[in-house]
Amino acid sequence: MNNTLHLSFFEATREVFELMLDLQKISESAIAPGEDACGNLTISIGVTGDLTGDILYTFPKETMLEMVRIMTGGMEVNEVDDFVTSAIGEISNIISGKAMIALSEKNVTCDILPPKVIESEEGVCAYPVDYNTKINTEIGSVGLEVRLQSK
Repeated sequence: MNNTLHLSFFEATREVFELMLDLQKISESAIAPGEDACGNLTISIGVTGDLTGDILYTFPKETMLEMVRIMTGGMEVNEVDDFVTSAIGEISNIISGKAMIALSEKNVTCDILPPKVIESEEGVCAYPVDYNTKINTEIGSVGLEVRLQSK
């Protein structure tokens, strides 16, 4: 089930990034021990139902700003403000919802909770965890941690 969970979230991320951001070069890599997987913003999506726990997405500042620039059709954004955190939270929510649909096709029924935004100061991990996956794109990488358990 753990590999199914991971694959569901990676595929959902890939599909959302392709559709919403027109990103084509999307891959994943394991995070090496001691590698910096920190970002300036972590979005935590709670999950309830057959599985419980959280999905954590961690975004470096430059990746977030480029994502929002693409989503807005070129609007220059230089700082992470409420608009940026809201947009990144919504992308995380869409990815999680898409993954839940994929899991429901495997008879796993879950609901997601509203995104929680965890911000950090410059140069500090937003949410220091050992991410098991980094999703790499042409505009930067995003940390992904699937922390779900069967009830």
